Amino acid sequence: MLQAAPKNIHIYLESNPNPNSLKFVVNEMLVPETMSFDFPDVASASISPLAVELFSYPFVGRVFFASNFITITKQGDVEWLEIQNTIKDHIKKYLEEGKYIIDIKEGDDVPVEEETDTIRKIKTILEEYIRPAVEQDGGAITYHSFNEGVVKVKLQGSCSGCPSSMVTLKAGIENLFTRMMPGEIKSVEALA
Repeated sequence: MLQAAPKNIHIYLESNPNPNSLKFVVNEMLVPETMSFDFPDVASASISPLAVELFSYPFVGRVFFASNFITITKQGDVEWLEIQNTIKDHIKKYLEEGKYIIDIKEGDDVPVEEETDTIRKIKTILEEYIRPAVEQDGGAITYHSFNEGVVKVKLQGSCSGCPSSMVTLKAGIENLFTRMMPGEIKSVEALA
């Protein structure tokens, strides 16, 4: 279980390229640096009491946790100025009470595919070059699979549904891979 210890929590807000998402940055680590949790709806949030609470607001459409931030994607015609303090205050109170953020059970691990040298290179490029930039924008990108020159990734947080994410994927990420791994990588695709 990942739990915030009771303490003084400070939160600041950061915008990102997705106008429907806002990043709530906390002065404490929320989840281990290499982990992220994306909840596209309340049904998927059963392992996170905080996410379930945030979904109780009718304007919350998606909740995403990574390292020291929470990205909220809003739905509807509500403006961020109308709701951002409500969300910020809720997160702050929740974390200051030291409640569980994520409830991970033993045996929840996902089977891992055999890692070839190519897959290790792909994951290294994602971790070292791409993940930090994507996290700055309130999202995450994770490796899914590799087959016949095509890398498949999952876009999470603010990247999911962002109008500019496909441009970033093709013009930025795919170009980086084809330059760093010429002849091995033909394209990069995001899973729906």
